[in-house]
Amino acid sequence: MEYHIWTIGCQMNLADSQRVAAGLERLGYRPTAQPERADIVILNTCVVRQQAEDKVLARIEQLRPLKERKPDLLLVVMGCLYRERDLPALQARYPWVDLFLPPSDATGLWLALSERGVFNEAEALMADAEQRHRGLPAPELVPTSERGQVVSAYLPIVLGCSHACTYCVIPYRRGPERSRPLEAILAEAQALVAQGVREITLLGQIVDRYGYDLPEFQGAAETPLVTLLRRLHELEGLARLRFLTSHPNWMRDDLLEAVATLPKVCEHFELPIQAGDDEVLARMRRGYTVADYRRLVARIRERLPGASIATDIIVGFPGETAEQFQHTYDLLAELRLDKAHIARYSPRPLTVATRTYPDDVDPEEKERRRLALDQLQTRILTERNAAYLGQTVEVLVEGYQAKRGRWYGRTRTERTVFFPAPAAANLLGRLVNTRITWTGPWSLIGELTE
Repeated sequence: MEYHIWTIGCQMNLADSQRVAAGLERLGYRPTAQPERADIVILNTCVVRQQAEDKVLARIEQLRPLKERKPDLLLVVMGCLYRERDLPALQARYPWVDLFLPPSDATGLWLALSERGVFNEAEALMADAEQRHRGLPAPELVPTSERGQVVSAYLPIVLGCSHACTYCVIPYRRGPERSRPLEAILAEAQALVAQGVREITLLGQIVDRYGYDLPEFQGAAETPLVTLLRRLHELEGLARLRFLTSHPNWMRDDLLEAVATLPKVCEHFELPIQAGDDEVLARMRRGYTVADYRRLVARIRERLPGASIATDIIVGFPGETAEQFQHTYDLLAELRLDKAHIARYSPRPLTVATRTYPDDVDPEEKERRRLALDQLQTRILTERNAAYLGQTVEVLVEGYQAKRGRWYGRTRTERTVFFPAPAAANLLGRLVNTRITWTGPWSLIGELTE
């Protein structure tokens, strides 16, 4: 028995797919890269942008002939394409799909397998899924086939979002913000480490808001995420901790202090700006100004001079003029951040922006603006990474490229480093020191110093 999972979208989807794969392997399934061979095919979907949704719908259509040839195939679509009120329309449009499931909840899959009467453990998995849905830990987190190979894993700590930026569909697809109980997160982190994971990245749409909705943190002087980081830092066998995505309004000083003083917490921040113009930010309902963002970047760099900062930018938001885009361009050139994820605006159903503002920036102009920022950021990264030449950096080894005879991993500041060494060195999951001998905008090359 074999399964195939196709995943598109954010890190939360990757975490969800990994947990579904772990459950299926607990039932005796084996992974396959070929959907034609699979007994179960799962599409984990994203609709944050139109381009992603188009890929999802095309993939569902592509699987129709396979389902017709193999009627016993269990075809499952989960993730952000699902919305309960849209379920009848989805079922009518894609009758060859057996199950539509919401994000982060595979209960329906385990129920379907239990009803087929094939698996003794399907009911146990259903109970696990229900337990996790209520915020409690789930035991199966890394697929058996991947244990000993997965060095870094994602751990969701905040589900959904209540901020409701005008362009964002997440609140309509993943629901309102819900923090998971601290003890449940600690238990899952411990399970991940026991299953071979060395680095954990905590996930939330606004990860810094973790815990504010939990009774256990009411009235606490310390930022709840700081408390969680301190507890996770104590886990034996865990080498590194990261967290994403942050919101500028919730990056407090004690969180910066925690990153500065807890050795396992990496000095890297995912901090979206989205636009470099105050009028555009106000229409996006982001809740801060360009000056606020500048001050935050300065605070981070003052307390953590070597920290890296990544950002997200949307170009072509409704009403964005050429002058307003230039403000964004100038801000990126000024701040010289370490990474920029740049996307063209696309209207999303139900969002305030779609209901309120006309999508009035020409598609060709959106692409021109995206390319301009992309070229600027490439120059910035080329220059910033050049500073690493000759430096020795710590790398957590994540894999081996057999064709090139080299290992690879990431620095604490999220740079990818390749370095030659024999496969027999068995460096997977180790922290090694590497002297950088070549730099480029997207990666570094080094040599072991030990």
